[in-house]
Amino acid sequence: MRRDLIPESAIVQAKRDLHIAYGHTSHGSQLMTGMDALPAFKEGLGGTPGLYAWNDGPSSGALDIDDYAFPDDVGYAGWDTHTRNYLNDPNNADVNVVIWSWCGQVNDYHDQTMIDHYLGPMTRLETDYPNVKFVYMTGHLEGEGADLTPGTTYYSNEQIRRYCRDNNKILYDFADIESYNPDGVDVLRRGATDECLYDPDGSAPFDRTANWGIEWQSVHAPDVDWYDCSPAHTEAINGNFKAYGAWYLWARLAGWDDAPPVLSPPEIAGIVALVGGAVAAIAIVVIHRKKHAARS
Repeated sequence: MRRDLIPESAIVQAKRDLHIAYGHTSHGSQLMTGMDALPAFKEGLGGTPGLYAWNDGPSSGALDIDDYAFPDDVGYAGWDTHTRNYLNDPNNADVNVVIWSWCGQVNDYHDQTMIDHYLGPMTRLETDYPNVKFVYMTGHLEGEGADLTPGTTYYSNEQIRRYCRDNNKILYDFADIESYNPDGVDVLRRGATDECLYDPDGSAPFDRTANWGIEWQSVHAPDVDWYDCSPAHTEAINGNFKAYGAWYLWARLAGWDDAPPVLSPPEIAGIVALVGGAVAAIAIVVIHRKKHAARS
């Protein structure tokens, strides 16, 4: 039997309380593409009609997201000035969440340049607009594996994660969501890319002859285990998970106090594979942490 672990009341609360401004280009659109198709999927499985509705602008019964609220994405200079101009506009006085995505440039910044371009400006925005919640984000996978060399995506993403952990920030971990397939298999360390391509044996240099998204979808039922959508650069299941993670984020931002169950890794993988709901992204994060703990 399918079930969701986010209560409907938390989804309703998010739609009631949140007014979100989202800045992105193509990779960031994966969240919205997944969210577009999610309502029909949920309702086809007997879910409450309209529960996962969203709209670009305030609308009764829908989550308010100003999609493409800003020019470009957070990889471009001036993103913080665009944010300030937007929030200083009286027409946007109701906005209480700001989220920006990357689109392939995260590895252009590391150490001090990451601080100067991204982490510092985000922190100053948090200070200057205390009534707005600012969501940090990692950049998509680029096939380097877990290479901690400065200039790699993994290195820059780890700097963002570390900063968020150390300073109690809000993080949507875009890269971590696509680092594992729905069964909990680590594809990051097999050279996975944002397209879901990976090396089956995981030996560097990576020979990406397989696609975990296509593989998983081919042995799981559409409209039951996953739903069709067309997210930029990637496969439908990746768009599904980006949407699940987004709704988990919205619910938490609106005050839902989730207490993740204490489960063994096989049980966690089972939840990821079977729930098909917003717990998916957080389950992947739990697997990620368990794997790190096992190596430490």
